[in-house]
Amino acid sequence: MKRFAYVFLAFPFLCAFGSQQASAPSKIDAEKSLIKAVLDNYIVSIEKEDIDLYAKVMAHDPSMVNFGTSEEPIVGWDALKKLIEGQNAALSDTKIEVKDQKIRVAANKKFGWATSLWNFQAKMGDKAMALPVRCTWILEKKAGAWAIIHFHKSVAAKE
Repeated sequence: MKRFAYVFLAFPFLCAFGSQQASAPSKIDAEKSLIKAVLDNYIVSIEKEDIDLYAKVMAHDPSMVNFGTSEEPIVGWDALKKLIEGQNAALSDTKIEVKDQKIRVAANKKFGWATSLWNFQAKMGDKAMALPVRCTWILEKKAGAWAIIHFHKSVAAKE
């Protein structure tokens, strides 16, 4: 009978511990969904040439370094904004198809990273272009919102 009493008293604690364990993945999944929304908005901002939306998903850190498909690093928010404004002026009809996207979140839920493959299509004047782009993203959560703090994009070398 004494053993039954211990089990009966321990049962609520075991249930509470079990529910915390079960809810942990859902918290990570929720953060992954928020990160996916940021990455989706990044794509929308490029396709629609929406610099205001672009500014919302990117960190505005003057010391951040990003890598696009050119060889030169893009240092700071001001340089990145200028580059995207130039890209918006040069390209039209941009479409980005995302494949094989993988999103991860740090245990502290303050950092996330993702990889994806893009099929990037656009027109430069009358000339159509299609590029297979490999993307890596690092995001940070500040004041309850995720922002991209670093990206690296590259185009596969042609054989």
